[in-house]
Amino acid sequence: MPYHLHFGESDPLRIRFAISPLWETHSAVRVLARPRQQGYHLPWLRRIRGAAEGLDLRPLHLLMPQRGHSPDFLYPPPLRATASFEDEIAAVRETDPVLALDDFERALAGTPGAADSAEGRRMLADPAGAVQRLADLLRLAWEVLVAPDWPRLRALLEADVAYHSRRLAEGGLERLLGELHPGFDWAAERATLTVDYRGEHVRALDGQGLVLLPSVFIWPDVVSGFDPPWQPTVAYPVRGIGGLWTEARERTPDSLARLLGRARADVLCALDEPAGTTALAHRLGLAASSVSAHLGVLREAGLLTSRRHGHQVLYERTPLGIALAVSHPDPV
Repeated sequence: MPYHLHFGESDPLRIRFAISPLWETHSAVRVLARPRQQGYHLPWLRRIRGAAEGLDLRPLHLLMPQRGHSPDFLYPPPLRATASFEDEIAAVRETDPVLALDDFERALAGTPGAADSAEGRRMLADPAGAVQRLADLLRLAWEVLVAPDWPRLRALLEADVAYHSRRLAEGGLERLLGELHPGFDWAAERATLTVDYRGEHVRALDGQGLVLLPSVFIWPDVVSGFDPPWQPTVAYPVRGIGGLWTEARERTPDSLARLLGRARADVLCALDEPAGTTALAHRLGLAASSVSAHLGVLREAGLLTSRRHGHQVLYERTPLGIALAVSHPDPV
């Protein structure tokens, strides 16, 4: 039963991408309760297991029914393209208790017995207090589960936004929506985006546009269904997740390292997706100045190209760079 998002005349002009650390935190918490999604994140799960055992995430899990509504106010669509966790959690704390109560009632109804549990009754009796307790818990989850890896996650998310923004510029809305996820179906004649997601939902964008939110921890699903007053939003799996938890140096063939030098080969092989100097330096454990020098040499050799995206310069491999990076398998 899909979601149908109907575009008005001005809505295609109001599509925007956004990145949300709060969304990733909430989705990471969900992964811990969803074995089906854990196979994509085993290195991360092994690393955070001990720290995660010290968190009591049951109140959040109680609001994550297998099917049904999850409280939108806990991860509202970002108001800006890149929001800080501090700004997002501050907005959660300001949630109107009346709105929170409605969200609690709908979410708890999705799990048999949830509303009658001690925590469920506590939420329903004091929604204002529950909002603050949940915000505190989300902060702890952010600090333990996501913040240590946020530079890596943010780099992948930013690379996704840069890639799809360019695809939108090159091929328009139809190409963009056709490539984001197999569960997207864009019907140009009806100006309707159909999202293959659980539940039946129809919403007219009515000039609000649409927020497209790449996400690491929802892989391989797509999530939609934000209700008013929130801006219509669709979260989709980020590109390049296959190499997310693999250390970049592990992917560099020794034969290529002998040809280019280990550090320079590592930089070339780390660019599975476009990335900036700072992100690459963090990923490779090198000084930013060293990475910048290697990028310059690789670009002069025709192996990389660069372009400005917002406040940073992103580098990506040219066809020659791609051929060189993938054509040097080490002998077995």
